[in-house]
Amino acid sequence: MEITDWLQAAIADAERRGLAELRPLLQNLAQATDILRRADWNGDDPIRFRSDGTADTGRGPA
Repeated sequence: MEITDWLQAAIADAERRGLAELRPLLQNLAQATDILRRADWNGDDPIRFRSDGTADTGRGPA
């Protein structure tokens, strides 16, 4: 899911629940997430998650 898609869905959900005041917080979270994803130090290999929710980095046991 793209960040923009997530943001639209999160804002719509917040507004349905009568929480329109969350809009600026959700927008800031989306912006921060985008910046972190594009950071130079961010590896090219995405982290995958196991069914138990733990990260599988491909580097052996977590």
